[in-house]
Amino acid sequence: MTTMLLTIIALALIFDYINGFHDAANSIATVVSTKVLTPFQAVLWAAIFNSVAFFIFKDHGVADTVAKTVHPNDIPKDDMLWVILSGLLAAIAWNLLTWWYGIPSSSSHTLIGGFAGAATAAGGWNAVNSPVILKTASFIVLAPLIGMIMAFLMSLWFLNSFKKGWTSKLLPLSILVLVGIFLSKNLELDRNVISQRIDFDSYYLQVIFYAKNFKWILLAFILTVMAVFSLYLSNLNTHKANQWFKKLQLVSSAAFSIGHGGNDAQKVMGIITAALIAGGNIQEFDQMPNWVPIACYAAIGFGTMSGGWKIIKTMGTRITKVTPFEGVAAETAGAITLFLTEALKIPVSTTHTITGSIMGVGATKRLSAVRWGVTLNLIWAWILTIPISALLAGGIYFLVRHL
Repeated sequence: MTTMLLTIIALALIFDYINGFHDAANSIATVVSTKVLTPFQAVLWAAIFNSVAFFIFKDHGVADTVAKTVHPNDIPKDDMLWVILSGLLAAIAWNLLTWWYGIPSSSSHTLIGGFAGAATAAGGWNAVNSPVILKTASFIVLAPLIGMIMAFLMSLWFLNSFKKGWTSKLLPLSILVLVGIFLSKNLELDRNVISQRIDFDSYYLQVIFYAKNFKWILLAFILTVMAVFSLYLSNLNTHKANQWFKKLQLVSSAAFSIGHGGNDAQKVMGIITAALIAGGNIQEFDQMPNWVPIACYAAIGFGTMSGGWKIIKTMGTRITKVTPFEGVAAETAGAITLFLTEALKIPVSTTHTITGSIMGVGATKRLSAVRWGVTLNLIWAWILTIPISALLAGGIYFLVRHL
């Protein structure tokens, strides 16, 4: 490998590490604020499950989307590595700046914005894959909105489960039935597709099949645990229910950490793979070496262990006061959102997702429970991330290539 390519790989892993401690708050803010875990225990817990995502998300769809942010054919061949380098430097600079001021901005969007901005400076507007940018930008709004609605509904679900009578059992029982139908249909569909091409009686192939579907099995397990637990909520007093919700927060925060690792580590995988293609080491995305995902998941895991305490304070206390019950609702809603968007191959912001979820649980108490002034400041940071990162990357590209 050339020195330039090695530099880009090193910077990409540094960005991944920064992403880990910048976004540590996403996974652990509610667990820390509700005192379920100490800060050290929480970052260790999140880091472990960030890395566990390596064994669950195997299609690397988000990484493929990020790698296609630009059209390489519209960029001079000798400039492609410089474009990636400039985008990474801009993304690292913006991440460190927002971390310093405790602003939970999106590491995902700063990376994509930087990549697109440098590409525009090198090859003009045609160098940018507009559909990818527009799809990613749309989820600046959609990801927190989906998280907010799901968390709001999940909070109402739990609140309804505290009521006596058979009517409070209808929703969890319905969810159990729907989970069973979805899981059986999804697995059967994949089984039929595979069996048309290969002999599914092979034990090895069955292992591959269930590993491929493990993310859906895991998601079904989480929803099943929540549904079964809610069936018994009406039999618990407030103290016992609170104790159980604290235990469930370990499950919900682990699920969100898996979604965080699966979504965010893949973005760096996409950048490194694009650099390997530009450097001539591989010809296409499907030839990504095994060391790329291993290195990316390890980097984000170590980054999470380093924490990001200023952002944790913003996420865990300044948006709204969160109880263990609300923490479970927010984290579970966020995890479901991340699993679904990963399946759709859409790179979304875990920061935006969990912020929307926390706002959703706060709104179930009353709208005034959410500190909308803090939230509006966060939204401004979200909106500005892509254009600022793009401009910064374009400026860096101009400096490194023309001065």
